[in-house]
Amino acid sequence: MSTYRAQNNVPPFIPLSQYLLHRLKQLGVTTIFGLPGEHNAPLINQIYQIPSMTWCGNTNELNASYAADGYARIKRLSCLITTFGVGEMSVLNGVAGAFAEHVPILHIVGMPPSSAQLKQLLLNHTLGKTDYDVFHRLASDICCYSAVIKDAETAMAIIEKCIGMCYSKQRPVYCGIPVNFINAMTSSHLLDIPLEVDNFVDDPSVDNLVELTLEKLYAAKHPLIMADGCAIRHDCLSELRQLATVTGFPLCATPMGKTAFDEQDRRYAGVYTGTISSPQVREVVDFSDFILVVGAMAIDFATSSFHFYYKTKNIIFLFDTFAKVTIGSKMYPDLRLKYVMQTLVCRLDRSRINYIHEAIPESIQFRVLPDPNTPLRQEWLWARMAQWFQEGDVIITETGTSGLGINQIKLPSNAKIISQPLWGSVGFSVGACLGVLIAVREEIMNGCRQPGSRTILFVGDGALQLTAQELSTIIRFHLTPFIFVVNNKGNSVDRLLNRKKLGTSPNYYDLQQWDNLALIPTFGATEYDTTRVSKVGQLDQLLNDLNFAQNSILKMVEILLPSMDGPQVLMDIIPESI
Repeated sequence: MSTYRAQNNVPPFIPLSQYLLHRLKQLGVTTIFGLPGEHNAPLINQIYQIPSMTWCGNTNELNASYAADGYARIKRLSCLITTFGVGEMSVLNGVAGAFAEHVPILHIVGMPPSSAQLKQLLLNHTLGKTDYDVFHRLASDICCYSAVIKDAETAMAIIEKCIGMCYSKQRPVYCGIPVNFINAMTSSHLLDIPLEVDNFVDDPSVDNLVELTLEKLYAAKHPLIMADGCAIRHDCLSELRQLATVTGFPLCATPMGKTAFDEQDRRYAGVYTGTISSPQVREVVDFSDFILVVGAMAIDFATSSFHFYYKTKNIIFLFDTFAKVTIGSKMYPDLRLKYVMQTLVCRLDRSRINYIHEAIPESIQFRVLPDPNTPLRQEWLWARMAQWFQEGDVIITETGTSGLGINQIKLPSNAKIISQPLWGSVGFSVGACLGVLIAVREEIMNGCRQPGSRTILFVGDGALQLTAQELSTIIRFHLTPFIFVVNNKGNSVDRLLNRKKLGTSPNYYDLQQWDNLALIPTFGATEYDTTRVSKVGQLDQLLNDLNFAQNSILKMVEILLPSMDGPQVLMDIIPESI
């Protein structure tokens, strides 16, 4: 069998930077995000020497971090390159969000040469001091591992560990490379040995946890399997869906676990958003006598608009690296979620299950189209979008009404949702859309995804003003998303919640209105379609157009909505008048 080096014409000795890039390529990363700078330009130059690898220069570092996040959510790993100091500091928000939501971004920082650091020279991009490790220390708290290369002898081992940790832990890793090591020659022989990224240890505590879980599964009369974010992030969907099929239990998901299950499955109740869940989902959760939360991100999740609450205390939370059993407060540390799920599915005995299948309450659907001249409202918008989505769609939603609205509906089979419900950085979705678009295009080219797969972005008008520059990168790479700008004249969720708390809606949530549709030609697009809708009939006609449904060119639709309107789950907790 031909080796990797033979297939890719890799010589016996290569620059250290090329070794790093080949390792990333072996794990499916073929586009690198970031911005060039004084200390990382030699590394970026090497990207052009690796066949099928592409440099995606972004408009700013924060947007680059969002793009790397979106890319990694599709391909399970991404790489972000910044320069020392000013560049790396600009990505902290994006990397922190990736850490919070278990997204693996390998953050490579081009640093000043070792000689300058040893001589303690005062260089630009410093804090006016000669402490060259200060930015590394700042970044280390939002990474699962961080390192700076200090010498050529250990450089390759550090790169191996950084990539391996990032992939296996599914969280960001920081790797600082002084510019003098970027082209240091190193042996390429290890490229023929697959990087060790999955070490599942047969731990006795796994046996105890699995046996206890099976006991509860077998005994439960009204069980529920709930999918949370780590089930998706840590590659457990196959085991999760197998567990669902064998048991036949009712299913639901948290906002971070949405699309972990096939949402067209009749056993799937919907998204559990705690106190603002739909009545149908609350009924299923509240009636359960045992809940297995697979891929838990938190035991109790709270936002400004809702918090989780479980009536039953008989719950097992399976996190990425540990488990918690609520009755008896048992903890099982140092576990790997995928190994636990593999073991659980392997030992499950279907004949011992006592659950008797019950019908899952149907969600309320709009059956009659309102009058075509009716102004658009959030409640009808999301019900109508649910009918337009297709199998295989990748849907990116912004923090705010879009994120809440998408949780109310069931998506087609094999659809995927990209959102940031835990970290909630406003503006994330535009940069993430770029990363998703590139990752989806690569999967289509590699035969891993059907041609014509659509990427659909929902972004609020306020969020768009934070990261609109990255639309120009989407245009530069000839990408063809559907972009729905939800224009409610500012930040409606905050307006509504403040009206509930304060009895008024402060005007500091208002924004200068942009001509959003003009952004596309302003950024240089030549093939595109833009339209603005404000009435039910206008949107319905657009979504019924078969040509519009094709992703042949970039399409932007501005949806005009009332400023004090939101998805029904949000409006239900807001007093009608104050």
